[in-house]
Amino acid sequence: MVTDVIDIASVLDRIRKENKEFNHTRVAEAFEFAKELYGEERHRTGLTYLDYAIGVLNILLPFEPDEDTIIACILHHAVFKDGLTLTELEERFGPTVRSLISGVHLLSSIALHQSKGSIDDLRLVLLSVSDDVRTILITLCDRCHLLDHHHGLGKDLARTISNEVLRLYAPVAARLGIYNLKHELERRAFPICYPSDAQRIEEQLQQIREHNGDFLWETTEYLQNSLNSNDIEVFIEHREKRPYSIFRKMSSKGLSSVQDVYDLYAIRVVVNSTEDCYKALGYMHKLARPLPHRFKDFISFPKPNGYQSLHTTLAQLPGTPQDTFIEVQIRNRRMHREAKFGIAAHWSYKEYGATRHALERAQFKKMLSMQESIGEEEESSTLVDHIYVLTPKGGVVELPEGATPLDFAFQVHTDLGLAFHSAKINGSIVPLDHELENGDVVEVAKHKTPRPSPQWMQMLKMSSSRSKLRRHLHLQRRGEFITRGRELMNSDLQKRRLPILDSDLSILRIYNGEVLPLTRREDILVKVGQGSQNAASVLPYLEALKGKEKLFEKNEPRKTPPKQALKGKKVELEGGLPMPVRFAKGCSPDEGEKVDIIGIINRSGEVVIHKDGCKVVGQANPDKIMKAWWK
Repeated sequence: MVTDVIDIASVLDRIRKENKEFNHTRVAEAFEFAKELYGEERHRTGLTYLDYAIGVLNILLPFEPDEDTIIACILHHAVFKDGLTLTELEERFGPTVRSLISGVHLLSSIALHQSKGSIDDLRLVLLSVSDDVRTILITLCDRCHLLDHHHGLGKDLARTISNEVLRLYAPVAARLGIYNLKHELERRAFPICYPSDAQRIEEQLQQIREHNGDFLWETTEYLQNSLNSNDIEVFIEHREKRPYSIFRKMSSKGLSSVQDVYDLYAIRVVVNSTEDCYKALGYMHKLARPLPHRFKDFISFPKPNGYQSLHTTLAQLPGTPQDTFIEVQIRNRRMHREAKFGIAAHWSYKEYGATRHALERAQFKKMLSMQESIGEEEESSTLVDHIYVLTPKGGVVELPEGATPLDFAFQVHTDLGLAFHSAKINGSIVPLDHELENGDVVEVAKHKTPRPSPQWMQMLKMSSSRSKLRRHLHLQRRGEFITRGRELMNSDLQKRRLPILDSDLSILRIYNGEVLPLTRREDILVKVGQGSQNAASVLPYLEALKGKEKLFEKNEPRKTPPKQALKGKKVELEGGLPMPVRFAKGCSPDEGEKVDIIGIINRSGEVVIHKDGCKVVGQANPDKIMKAWWK
């Protein structure tokens, strides 16, 4: 096609201008091979494969890829072609191209909607196949171009892919510090995945623009002239907060209007040196009023992905409307490049040999593995970046973004988490669900003895913290469950005219052919006491009762589960705790009525389900109340 020839020529010319040592012949050969291989065959977007590959390459080129990466990008759909093997690709273009194409193909074939595992499982797949940042980079650029042509995918598939981008690919780009790609992925995916929210936010932004006018140009020009006149050479950019960032902040803070987002505007000041960063900060703090607790020094205290910058939020900047706050980022030119390109800022065909060690597998995989998923449900969980916070003595604790003081306490030590009373962040008392930020100093006050609450399960963001709390709550009631399990087992044994349990639980000693110590025999009683295992189901596995199987058959007729048991299976408890459930007879909550429900733990360890608003709930001990909902 004529258009392909023009596109290929322009791409080759663009690469040649960037690097005069660029091997024109080798990449041109890859283009010719791709033309012959793809022909007029169409990508699922409706573009020809070659046009699609050139579109992905155009997104990739600002990252200054080497020849192998360019060739892999051009041919990354070659593995879909019948009759072409990876061995043939290696013979023609070398082992590096083969490895990159193989990795991109595997990553592109992995889809969240097709996977039975969680988002953490997909992260492990990323770690297993992503030895090289180039593999990830091509995949991220491919996702960008795919969303550019989402109309050819169909509405449902486009929305599914956008969801994957927001939950997996954009966070991975952020983790690698490639914020340019992160923002581009979010910009494309957000209106596809959340069309009504995107439209509502855009309409509100337009109203704010009409009300405030285009004041950022005037403010930026004033700052540029002022800083230059103070012998600080600067380059200044300005922008509105991105719609997806607004959406996430409104969702997390429970805001209903864009006007309630205080850091809606941002100015980026790029200077020549680190010393000038602090000079510019001091001058701007004199020029306007800095907001307390909004200053962050990511230069002295970089983010885990290497991001460096000074952040501050200012009010009353010259030229800004009244009650308008501006987030200001100050960095030097090196930091600015690294903020845009992340780990890829150190990688280019011009310096790849000298910096190859910066991309070694261990470092790259460590950066990806540091992400953690937060969120109770698989549908809502997402990968997040990590932050560093400080103890009062200067110790550093690493946590995922979104972590709370309660998570901090559990990560320092389980005992500190269980005895948690309150927390101070940078000297100020904060609520339990306060989100920590990079560089916060966290001081925890504790009770003399552990006083954990089941309600903490809703406040803890880290799965490891929830596991520690869940384990303690389980052990705390172990004796209660053992007693209850013993009663149920003895009742079942007596019905069958069998000897009841002795103090050593001798009848449980050999279970399913395995000799159990006393602790594991008690574990069986715990399961029975919790209601997670039926007493009668234990008996056939006991060596001590061999030869008495007829007693089980005679006394175990099939019964229809009682109404309470059937209803209990339709209820889910706070924290997913496996506890026996029954329904209050007074208010008689029923799933068919679609009423809100709440649970109260009684003395026997059962959770009694009431209608939310029942008088009994108002009179109950708050520590005994658990959240509950219909499944």
